[in-house]
Amino acid sequence: MTSTQVGKNTGDGGPGEMTEEGYERGLGSRQVQMIAIGGAIGVGLFLGAGANIAKAGPSLILMYALAGVIVFFIMRALGELLLYRPVSGSFAEYAREFLGPFFGFVTGWTYWLMWVVTGMAELTAAAIYVNFWFPSIPQWVSALVFLVVLFAANLISVKIFGEIEFWFSMIKVTAIIGMIVIGLGVVTFGFSQAGDTASVTNLWAFDGIFPNGIGSSLMTLQGVMFAYLAVELVGVTAGESENPEETLPKAINTLPWRIIVFYVGALSVILMVVKWTEFQPGVSPFVAAFAKIGIPAGAAIVNFVVLTAALSSCNSGMYSTGRMLRDLAANSEAPKALGRLSSTKTPAVGITLSVALMGIGVVLNYVVPEKAFAYVTSVATAAGIWTWLMILISHIRYRRAVVAGRLPASSFPAPGGTVCSWIAVAFLAMVTVMIAIDPDSRVSLYVGAGWAVCLGVGWAVLKSRNPHIAARAKADDEPLETVGAARD
Repeated sequence: MTSTQVGKNTGDGGPGEMTEEGYERGLGSRQVQMIAIGGAIGVGLFLGAGANIAKAGPSLILMYALAGVIVFFIMRALGELLLYRPVSGSFAEYAREFLGPFFGFVTGWTYWLMWVVTGMAELTAAAIYVNFWFPSIPQWVSALVFLVVLFAANLISVKIFGEIEFWFSMIKVTAIIGMIVIGLGVVTFGFSQAGDTASVTNLWAFDGIFPNGIGSSLMTLQGVMFAYLAVELVGVTAGESENPEETLPKAINTLPWRIIVFYVGALSVILMVVKWTEFQPGVSPFVAAFAKIGIPAGAAIVNFVVLTAALSSCNSGMYSTGRMLRDLAANSEAPKALGRLSSTKTPAVGITLSVALMGIGVVLNYVVPEKAFAYVTSVATAAGIWTWLMILISHIRYRRAVVAGRLPASSFPAPGGTVCSWIAVAFLAMVTVMIAIDPDSRVSLYVGAGWAVCLGVGWAVLKSRNPHIAARAKADDEPLETVGAARD
């Protein structure tokens, strides 16, 4: 039996003794639902879509739909695991249980890296948005200010964090729905400055749906997958949700609607209003659409919304990195200090370390402001793909144990069993190939190789100092009643 299954927060820092115990279950259903919605609406949609539209044209809508189906498969696999055993360090915990302690170690640290790098991307995007109003302010200055402010906010209790994220997400959702309604009005009734050119035919009138070929469209999948990073954040909230058995399935089952409305729907309307040939990298398609429509202050309003989206995602990144570091510390896979909770029940030390490294994003904005976003998004996507693969493979191993009668069945089984998980694994492998082909994104694989070396060295050092961390009682060797007792 894995130590984390039965660990308690006794405070002495032994393996498995600091899991979700000690956290405040302060996230209600309303907050978890909105965090889940907001997690699927980030800078990848608001800023990254501009560059992808320029590459793929209207076919980008199909790429978002295709990737959305795969993300839903991933989330249903995660949902089945979460209802089998809801824990705060979910991804690392499941990798540790079903694949071994080394994979738990790698997954925990890689997910942490993903959010640190994503935080850099969000800071970069926020700085770009500020330039809309204040072009004279250097990007790195804006990024640094936001980093400091969000760091202070993340040391507040989880209830305050949940409330802040609720309203951040509400702003994003309201803005996208408003954009869709206004855009449909422009297309249908022809009002505004864009009324003469807005048309459904814009989706295919300029060199077809695949204007640059299917290959160019597939190459955007890496950017599309980055836009979906953070949908799994709902799994990190499991240890702090008031009623995970009720809130988590609801949050996951609404994902298809969120994808249809916020991605497929919003991009379809935008590309009806503005011809795809008018988009360019570095410009938010939402800002460009409102500017085209000519609504007074419309572009400035949308710019404020997308700025909020970037800050929201960065805020969530700080939240999740602290929790993941605490889970690693609980299993003796990180310094014990990272497992300590502050008086407000937040992993303040882990958050502080993460924020310090997010500061590298400030440096990138100073050194290469024009390429900072592309660099960090490619690295974050590669780290995210590893996390998703671990979720899928852990799910496959879990279902195998359930079928054999070695583990209890989850109350939220994924449709199609392991078939959908295998399809998702194949898709993620294809995206990895796309990353390797693209010279601009290939840097993420170089970073990944260096990261793998660091993790390998780190694991070897850990094993030499604490041989017990490599020992694992296989779940498939445990009697069913023992596992059930551990879950209780």
